Amino acid sequence: MVIVLGLMGILNLAHGAFFMVGAYVGLSLAKQGWNFFLACLCGGLAGALIGLLIERGFLQRLYRQPNAQVMVTLGFVYIIVNLIQWIWGGVTGIPFVPAFLSGSINIGHLTYPIYRLFIIAVGLVIAAVLYWFGEKTRIGAMVRAGTDDKETVMGLGINFGLVSMTVFFLGAFIAGFAGGIGVSLFGAHLNLGWDVLFLALAVMVIGGMESVSGALLASILIGIIDAFGKAFFPGFAMFTIYFLFIIVLLLKPSGLLGRKT
Repeated sequence: MVIVLGLMGILNLAHGAFFMVGAYVGLSLAKQGWNFFLACLCGGLAGALIGLLIERGFLQRLYRQPNAQVMVTLGFVYIIVNLIQWIWGGVTGIPFVPAFLSGSINIGHLTYPIYRLFIIAVGLVIAAVLYWFGEKTRIGAMVRAGTDDKETVMGLGINFGLVSMTVFFLGAFIAGFAGGIGVSLFGAHLNLGWDVLFLALAVMVIGGMESVSGALLASILIGIIDAFGKAFFPGFAMFTIYFLFIIVLLLKPSGLLGRKT
């Protein structure tokens, strides 16, 4: 969500739905005996293709129209949820962990599931790649410039439509791929898209609307606060994330690493 909003100016509330599509597709293929990584890649591709249809069919016509973007992408959440219910039914998919990532390892006196360590590693790699893509590549520079002044960028001969389509495709692919990877934690159910969307919005606002590094920092803070809340204040655990959300908005509305506009 951060890279699509920061580089394209598109507030995509269907991001969680792409995650849900990747979870259902990846889980279904993995349980049929497919290679786990190939199943996750197919989940990412499914999310990316749906995202591409939405971007080409609707969002490319809504440049700098955030209210319309919100309404359109929110509508597609309901469409995607109903399509998933039609295809897979309302039965919750049981979390699936591949055999080679099952088990746990001991670090000191503590025991950690191997799959959770694997998810941490994948998340760090994706964060590094996204930071490099947005800040160090020519495509990232073109999209950032186009967000500020699309007409000038197009006047320079840059096919901004193709660049935007590529970035949105990448964002939707990562969401779907993350759904396949993360299905072991959440399972696959019809509310998964909403659950992920609320977390993603909290991360994006707390870290900074256009900052990939801010999103990484915010996700770590939210994870730690949520874990401690569930351990020490189980009755109030659901409010701990939103408490941090409110504090950041009051003290630094642009986010921890966001830039003022």
